[in-house]
Amino acid sequence: MNTTNNTLYSPADDKFTIGSRTFSSRLLVGTGKYKDLAQTDAAISASGSEIVTVAIRRTNIGQHKDEPNLLDVISPTKYTILPNTAGCFDAESAVRTCQLARELLDGHNLVKLEVLGDENTLYPNVTATLSAARTLIDDGFDVMVYTSDDPIVAQELESMGCVAIMPLGSLIGSGLGLLNRHTLSIIIENAKVPVLVDAGVGTASDAAIAMELGCDGVLMNSAIAYAQHPVLMAQAMKNAVIAGRQAFLAGRMPMRKMAVASSPQTGYFFR
Repeated sequence: MNTTNNTLYSPADDKFTIGSRTFSSRLLVGTGKYKDLAQTDAAISASGSEIVTVAIRRTNIGQHKDEPNLLDVISPTKYTILPNTAGCFDAESAVRTCQLARELLDGHNLVKLEVLGDENTLYPNVTATLSAARTLIDDGFDVMVYTSDDPIVAQELESMGCVAIMPLGSLIGSGLGLLNRHTLSIIIENAKVPVLVDAGVGTASDAAIAMELGCDGVLMNSAIAYAQHPVLMAQAMKNAVIAGRQAFLAGRMPMRKMAVASSPQTGYFFR
């Protein structure tokens, strides 16, 4: 992306790459918690997202022939489907879930790995995540990985070959926003693969802040699906991610302890 002084920002020209795939939209969205498939379709369309994540253990994408199929609404010809392992609490079940997704999606190898450690907090089990990531990478998967905001763990996951690191902003579904911007900044500064905030976003300003920090993207579900008007919130999130990215590329003014007048102090017309 050319960021010279007179450049006007175009999301279509500011692409980013995950594994072997390239995208323009930096907002990734989920498919759960909507009141019905029609609302799911409308919200995802309004978000402008190109990557849509699907919880394989909770959503029918063809494994149950007699139930509504999400793929009838979220078509793989229009979106990149990102199978995730939500609901898995051990490495073995997470690996099996990704393998099932690959079978259902005709060899699709891009997955979002999450291995949870606790049913109450849904905080990631880092040890099991590392184990599952190694197994999946060895099996030919492109692994986007949900993890804690620990910079050392993020480096380890990147070193083993994960194609994107996805630290939490705060607990899944909490809507508390980004609680530790400092550690997120350390992860971003050291990563050579995309970093996307995953979990905790509650409103548009949270998404904008993540992008202003330098994140490559933001993934969310609850913030849109639980809004009073999900389709409108989806559009707000789209705009927030774009605005945050623009602000990051523009470079914010320095923070100062003292006031600095925005108007000149000399050359007044009137004294």
